[in-house]
Amino acid sequence: MLTVNGFLAGALALLFLAGCAGDPPSTAGDETAAGSRQAEEAAAAALAAMDNGGSPPSAAGSRQSAGGSGGNAGNTGSTAGAPSAAEPRWVRAPDQVYNRALYVAAVGYGADRSAAEKNALTALTAIFGQTIEADQKVTITYSEAVLNGASQWAAENTDIENAVRTSVSMNSLVGAEIKDVWFDGKATHYAVAVMDKAQTARLYREMIRVNLGMISNLTAIPPSEKNSMEGLARYYLAATVADANRAFADVLSVIGETPPAELRNGDEYRLEAAAITRTIPVGVNVSGDRSGRIRAAFAEALAAAGFRTGGTNARYLLQVSFSLTEVKLNNPNKFIRYLIDGNLIDTSSGEVLFPYNVNDREGHLSIPEAEERAFRAAEGRIKNEYGGTLSAFLARLIPNRERKT
Repeated sequence: MLTVNGFLAGALALLFLAGCAGDPPSTAGDETAAGSRQAEEAAAAALAAMDNGGSPPSAAGSRQSAGGSGGNAGNTGSTAGAPSAAEPRWVRAPDQVYNRALYVAAVGYGADRSAAEKNALTALTAIFGQTIEADQKVTITYSEAVLNGASQWAAENTDIENAVRTSVSMNSLVGAEIKDVWFDGKATHYAVAVMDKAQTARLYREMIRVNLGMISNLTAIPPSEKNSMEGLARYYLAATVADANRAFADVLSVIGETPPAELRNGDEYRLEAAAITRTIPVGVNVSGDRSGRIRAAFAEALAAAGFRTGGTNARYLLQVSFSLTEVKLNNPNKFIRYLIDGNLIDTSSGEVLFPYNVNDREGHLSIPEAEERAFRAAEGRIKNEYGGTLSAFLARLIPNRERKT
């Protein structure tokens, strides 16, 4: 069974060694020596990563150690002045250095090194087509969930957080890396972004395997706890992870690998989440209301989000304080500030699940008219935004593993 640190260290070692272990062999004597130096530097980088508890070394250091893949070791990373030796072969023909049977490679250029690297990663992503570009939105949501603690639900105590963190910092696909950079001595920097197909296949299959275990853990809910906000959050997270698995499967397909057959669509889990939502009654209690107008607005918003409105003895209670105060301004009109202070509470634990606060003002010729406008504005605000913001919050909520029973 893999440990968290063991998996992270292993993944980092593979990621950093991919730059040297899989590079096509050099033909000239100086390129052989450069390749040896590169192998030593990459191995040292992998060891340093393991010593650092699984965290990668600085981007500059790791990328400089990858230099020489085009026969120009020691000449990467130049930012100004003379050119970094002769133009590497990969600048115009990356496939001559990175065999397309083994790698996916793309070149980018820009006015500085950072722009060149960003453009290279963008060009690499474009190779995978529009489907992968659309899937980046899915992986961004997934990455946010993992970095916010979703990895606690991973099976076998295995973690993919470091690989995800690296992709987030590079704003690119998981497993992509900058393998070499070159400055032409004039005004243009070049960079080559590479994905090792064999390493990508291993990494993405492992991520899918871990995610399947995460989904299994999330959806293993006792019947007594399923129809709750906790159960709802679990199924929303399962949907996010399932979406990510589909995106990872698309990457595998592009590099010629067959994705696992047991993948499910995230919409299946969202449908289950919708069914759970319909079973959850939420009580609404408002102080400072007039004729039940604010309570009715919240009830309408909750219904639009799929919840049932229950009595004040329901497990979940939306406790709201509504107030109006006059605002003195140097203006002939009268102004009223309205304040909505609401908390969605789990009465079984006393925990505030979702706070909601609105503070705004309305004006008119008289105090009564200004108050009426404030009431109408508050009602509209609640109806238009509360249900959506609550649903968005629950869709990104990371359920606490300790609550699992």
